[in-house]
Amino acid sequence: MKTAQQWFDEYAVSHQNETNKAIHFICVPAIFFSVIGLLMSVPTTFLEDTFGLYNPLLENWAAIVGLFILIFYARLGFWYFINMLLVTILSIVGNYWLSGFGNLTIISISIFVIAWIGQFYGHKVEGKKPSFIKDLQFLLIGPLWVIKKLGN
Repeated sequence: MKTAQQWFDEYAVSHQNETNKAIHFICVPAIFFSVIGLLMSVPTTFLEDTFGLYNPLLENWAAIVGLFILIFYARLGFWYFINMLLVTILSIVGNYWLSGFGNLTIISISIFVIAWIGQFYGHKVEGKKPSFIKDLQFLLIGPLWVIKKLGN
């Protein structure tokens, strides 16, 4: 498995242009947030109906999927795991709040589409393909890369 620094170095190759970086600082967190919202929109009643399982965590696909994704970050390092745990929790809380303003699915799809348009525009400006085309794991590296860059 690659180290976090190896992932960051490889990701940075297609993220040199300042405009593309700025777009990523906005769009990568927006995409992460919208995916959490989309996962929260998936009905979970079949877990209770099929298996008799009732647990507040099991009522939220974002929490279930998030636990698996957090394993990836834990393998990169403890502080990466902690950072992404906090981002995941904030995204879940933010989406709960946002759901009070309307249909969370529609809101999340809107954010997702707009943010991806921004991402592809950024890569057009950069003149390089998005990293995830080479390896889908870069979809998980993007949010961590933004956190790391913002902390520098």
